[in-house]
Amino acid sequence: MAPPTPRPGQESSQSAFTLFWWLWKDYLRFHKKLLIFALLLMAIEGSTLALLSRMVQPMFDQVFDAGNTSALYWVGLGIMGIFMLRAVTSSGQKILMTMVKERTAGAMRRNLLRHLMGLDSAFYQTNPPGQLIERVQGDVGAINSVWSSIVTALGRDLISLIGLLGVALWIDWRWTLLAVVGIPLLVLPSLLVQAYIRRRARETREIAGRISTRLDEVFHGINPIKLNSLEEYQAKRYDLLIAEGIKANVKTATGQAAVPALIDIMTGIGFLGVLIYGGSEIIAGNKTNGEFMAFFTAMGLAFDPLRRLGAMSGQWQKAAASVERLQYVLNLAPTIVSPAQPKALPQGLPEITLENVHLSYGDLPVLRGASFVAKAGKTTALVGASGAGKSTVFNVLTRLVEPHSGAVKINDLPISSLDLFELRGLFSVVAQDAALFDESVRDNILLGRDNIDQAKLNSVLEAAHISDFLPRLTNGLDGLAGPRGSNLSGGQRQRVAIGRALLRDTPILLLDEATSALDTKSEAIVQSALEQLSDGRTTLVIAHRLSTVRDADSIVVMDQGEVVDQGTHDELLERGGIYADLYNMQFKRNPENDNG
Repeated sequence: MAPPTPRPGQESSQSAFTLFWWLWKDYLRFHKKLLIFALLLMAIEGSTLALLSRMVQPMFDQVFDAGNTSALYWVGLGIMGIFMLRAVTSSGQKILMTMVKERTAGAMRRNLLRHLMGLDSAFYQTNPPGQLIERVQGDVGAINSVWSSIVTALGRDLISLIGLLGVALWIDWRWTLLAVVGIPLLVLPSLLVQAYIRRRARETREIAGRISTRLDEVFHGINPIKLNSLEEYQAKRYDLLIAEGIKANVKTATGQAAVPALIDIMTGIGFLGVLIYGGSEIIAGNKTNGEFMAFFTAMGLAFDPLRRLGAMSGQWQKAAASVERLQYVLNLAPTIVSPAQPKALPQGLPEITLENVHLSYGDLPVLRGASFVAKAGKTTALVGASGAGKSTVFNVLTRLVEPHSGAVKINDLPISSLDLFELRGLFSVVAQDAALFDESVRDNILLGRDNIDQAKLNSVLEAAHISDFLPRLTNGLDGLAGPRGSNLSGGQRQRVAIGRALLRDTPILLLDEATSALDTKSEAIVQSALEQLSDGRTTLVIAHRLSTVRDADSIVVMDQGEVVDQGTHDELLERGGIYADLYNMQFKRNPENDNG
């Protein structure tokens, strides 16, 4: 999708041509007709400056000096026509370029989001949301702004510069050389300034990502912040980042301003030379006032596009930091993918088998030879202390993570031999923290399915006990769930998650502490819905409260990544060991949790 690039923070030899080839290949070629028309309008707009400077000579020589009345009208009408043409072409190319810019930025952001969502879950453990948001929004915006500015510079300013220099050379090539004699002296300072801008711009983009991350954490953790009186603490941390951002942006702006400033200095030196040399020729009668004013106008107008073209090098260096960050992400590829020739999904109710599965996060072993069987159509519970590896088993089953060794099978088929999306289509997950979106309750249940009839939806609402609380919501089913479901209680969010699972209707159900955060009444309602949801499915349950899994067909006891026992509730109690210890401890602490 993008050319190779070093990790962010390393120097890159990316050129403007490399950026444009990537943009053209993947995005701009789809808008080539609009771009060609915009470039044509830019060229016409750019040429109007040369025409305007050319009209200065007859205005002085034929109108002001010679007093030719007829020339007064055609020169005046000519100048008015030039400005009208400039107005039409300028507005037209800006509208067309805005259309292409916005469509290109939208396509880039859509593709980048899809690419990011396809990366492994491990990627998100080292890349905070704020940094990724800044890449999708800020970095794409920076790149989009620069490519359009470069196109405008080439299509309008370069044409203006060529035309104006042509007029100046036509009047007197010696004057022209005097005016631009200092420009070659700018090469070395410009290169030094460009390197400085890129370093500062890279720092600016990094700080912008950290600011986005800080805001993301503050807004998502606003209640803990309030409860712990952390408002001032978080505000000070944000203030420090803002101060860093201001400092970095000022440094970047200083570098960007340096190149146009150097051009202005050279311009002043050039005009001094022209004035001394050209003025002596006018005094001697070798040149007319009109020729000098036309030359002066052409060169005066020429240095404005020249300054913009000079500033483009600084803008490119600023965008190069965003290019590096963006291309680094785009060149990442997921390691957990579908096999080249996936096997067909197993038929019938699935039986799940783990055989000697090992997995580590870095140097930390999480699963150490875990082995068990979850029988088809039965409920299997995973119990054990925190950190025993229970949730990791769920991640392994759905291939969010890949074990280092061992086998994970469904009906004797290794899950790595199945298509990844088809494999995940076998599972429905109801977790402790139901992930709801800031959309309507209906949208949170349907999740994009537009082929569900109302009768089916109503049966899901009843089975999940969602219909019990809908009358209390503003707009009922079409009421907003709020950011992360904040308009709903914990029990209501869990029931929406159960409704999703019922509608999804998959053969395997994964329940991860689905009732642990609920009050007694909500737990009873949710537990009832879960029992209906589990019926006829292979169900795996993670639970710390053992009273909720005592009726499971099989209970797998895990300790430090190993399966140390498996059996029914009564069998495990009779054998003693970790399960009996956990059960007795919970029963003594909370006897009301035990129903018998």
